[in-house]
Amino acid sequence: MAQNEKLAELSAAGVAVWLDDLSRDRIHSGALQSLIDDYSVVGVTTNPTIFAAAISGSDSYDDQVHAMAIRKVSVGEALRTITSADVRDACDLLAPVAQRTGRDGRVSLEVSPGVAHDTDATAAEAAHLWWLVDRPNLYIKIPATQEGLAAITTSIARGISVNVTLIFSPERYRAVMDAYLSGLEQRLQDGGSVTGIESVASFFVSRVDTEIDRRLDEADADPTLKGKAALANAQLAYEAYEEVFSSDRWRALEAQGAKPQRPLWASTGVKNQDYPETLYISDLIAPDTVNTMPEKTLKAYADHGSPGTPIQQTYDEAAQVMKAVADAGVDLDDVFTVLEDEGIEKFADSWDELTESVRAQLEDKK
Repeated sequence: MAQNEKLAELSAAGVAVWLDDLSRDRIHSGALQSLIDDYSVVGVTTNPTIFAAAISGSDSYDDQVHAMAIRKVSVGEALRTITSADVRDACDLLAPVAQRTGRDGRVSLEVSPGVAHDTDATAAEAAHLWWLVDRPNLYIKIPATQEGLAAITTSIARGISVNVTLIFSPERYRAVMDAYLSGLEQRLQDGGSVTGIESVASFFVSRVDTEIDRRLDEADADPTLKGKAALANAQLAYEAYEEVFSSDRWRALEAQGAKPQRPLWASTGVKNQDYPETLYISDLIAPDTVNTMPEKTLKAYADHGSPGTPIQQTYDEAAQVMKAVADAGVDLDDVFTVLEDEGIEKFADSWDELTESVRAQLEDKK
């Protein structure tokens, strides 16, 4: 099968197509390879929820779990061994893409959500996972909490490529870009090289509509405002990206070989079935972006997706949308705080579920 035309066009417009899913079955069955070959997929993201589904839904992990049960390894070690093995194998599968593109072919592995509000623990775990997987095309995912920002700077300064996750507001996104630039500056100051260091900033999309739509309903606001805030919010984030990565501060780093931190659109499967399933792809097309999609959304775009208005032409309208939402009585600062807290809580719950699943399997396989 030739590359899907619609996704190839998306790639040509500057959007790197990534898959928001990973499992051992997907790697070993050739399913991931076929998405690379036929659907322009050049990267993979994971999170605790994805691993919880993968491990509980497959017997592909049984032999590995059995071996660890015999060795009486701890649940924490077993969990990291399993997830890092999958990520390492996916990195190897995507290595030709990394060599061809120079910046994609990446696979993301997240620090434990339990340390999201502990700077030192996050930085320490990021360094450990980087060492454990030991692949140059790895990304370590660090949440963009207030405490996570300093850990991002530390990790970048150590030469670790970072996927900053759970970003909801343009304000926090600016702080993330600052943390990235600070890390590059620190690395250069320490005599290191910034060549080969990559980063993406995962700006969450659909959850913003879910929360804001609910509040618009509660406020009995103009119903035509619904389903617009998530796109507007992301479009304004791209405006901030263009501003920061054309600054003198950035140019100085670029002259030393640094690469820009690309915006990554995450949570791009629609949560509201009334919205077109390709909504968060069609209207977020811009150069040097990444869109990580669940397979269902990716296949939907491949089937009937079409490009919307390019992001650079949307800034004025996006600002008007966000102003109208605020004027309707929606406290945007509170929305973004709630979404960050909920995001960490959801991943923490998935992590607990994953831990319990592995614990049960270790007991079972003794």
